[in-house]
Amino acid sequence: MNVLFVASEVAPWAKTGGLADVAAALPKTLRKHGHDVRVFLPFYARVRAQAADFQEVFPEHIVMLGRHTYRFALLRAPGEATYFVHCPVLYGRHSIYTADPDEHLRFVLLARAALESCGRLNFVPDVIHCNDWQGGLIPLMVKTQFAHDRWVGRAHTLLTIHNLNYQGIFRSDILPDIGLAAWAGQFHQDQLQKERINFLLHGILYADGLSTVSPTYAREIQTPDHGAGLDEILRARATRLVGILNGVDYDEWSPQTDRYIPFRYGPDDLAPKERNKEVLLHKLGLPYRAGVPTLGIVSRLASQKGFDLLFDTLPRLLATVDVRVTVLGSGEHRFEQFFERMQGAFPGKLCFWNGYNNELAHLIEAGADMFLMPSRYEPCGLNQMYSLRYGTAPIVRKTGGLADTVELWDPHGEEGTGFPFEHYDGDAIRWAIGYALDTYRDRAAFAKLQRNGMAKDFSWDRQARVYEELYARLGAL
Repeated sequence: MNVLFVASEVAPWAKTGGLADVAAALPKTLRKHGHDVRVFLPFYARVRAQAADFQEVFPEHIVMLGRHTYRFALLRAPGEATYFVHCPVLYGRHSIYTADPDEHLRFVLLARAALESCGRLNFVPDVIHCNDWQGGLIPLMVKTQFAHDRWVGRAHTLLTIHNLNYQGIFRSDILPDIGLAAWAGQFHQDQLQKERINFLLHGILYADGLSTVSPTYAREIQTPDHGAGLDEILRARATRLVGILNGVDYDEWSPQTDRYIPFRYGPDDLAPKERNKEVLLHKLGLPYRAGVPTLGIVSRLASQKGFDLLFDTLPRLLATVDVRVTVLGSGEHRFEQFFERMQGAFPGKLCFWNGYNNELAHLIEAGADMFLMPSRYEPCGLNQMYSLRYGTAPIVRKTGGLADTVELWDPHGEEGTGFPFEHYDGDAIRWAIGYALDTYRDRAAFAKLQRNGMAKDFSWDRQARVYEELYARLGAL
């Protein structure tokens, strides 16, 4: 199949979250399976430093968006079918996403550039795979503005929702600017009466197929608690909505080949994992003692991630248990302040690294005994799947992709891979941490749990097959 894949971020060029990893790994795997996948994203300012060898596909293309005229060039990464829309007036900014008044135009242009470039590339897509609100208007464009276009007019569209809470809501007076004023009757009329346009909502309404990044999240977003105001529309389109877990790039995340860790290991020899823990704690200035467990956190420090559950739990744990805690992340000030306070109050027990460091992220996965993800909600999550492969037992809240990937440890049957807890409260997370620590003390049981997790296969090769089946079904949905 020919697949046009449109995303606002793609690793390693531009990344703020899991979308970038998916937009890199899924097309790469689909190409291995024989498909022609063309990926489009903006040429952000941060890409420029990596773009010395980029090829110019064509120097100028003009797009009219209402009263605005934009010129863009199309660039291509060497050796890849990854295309960059070069429009400095819209993308030459410090951040990938902004609060600027033309934010809507930045991603309408991406959509138009991807669709209009197909003709110049002599590329006829069977499927147009768009992602999140930034690609939300593409299905409507294909059904209206491009309905008779010989390059893209017959393509089926798939919208993947990576996080429903980001919807791309703008004032309705942008309608002339986005080039779709002639089809105003196709927009959600209640929304227009409320003087707003929701990009993601229109993607949900008009895409031939809908997917999200885990089966549990697909069910959760159809409920008022998790539907972010769109649950009724999602229920109406439930027959077209599927949940497909994100995959893991095991070329990048495997303790047997990881280039960032000093001691490689596998399920048949877990001893080097303990040596990685020594290196990790030494690097962070925490004392190593045999038999003392280490908990790891690598995360955006955002409300979604559930770290408010630690406000009471973590001080109690650090005050009463000999344990090490390694935290890598940045985000909301209240969480950064909290971990800084914990570091000051419990020196030698907790280290907080404010920011992101890829090498340290790998070392935490390899050196920690347990990995903590107490998310309020989690569409998919990747770190719990990394943790399973590294024999680092996940302690997670049972929601979204966390519920689909982490199974409760059963000491009697010696089955399970981690410690999910159901209720979003302090008692539940304290129970899960306590259960994990008790299991850790039984070295044979904990080693069995580690091997159970390391045997799980969440590879992109498996998950890409599910997307292939969905692509093939789009015309019949």
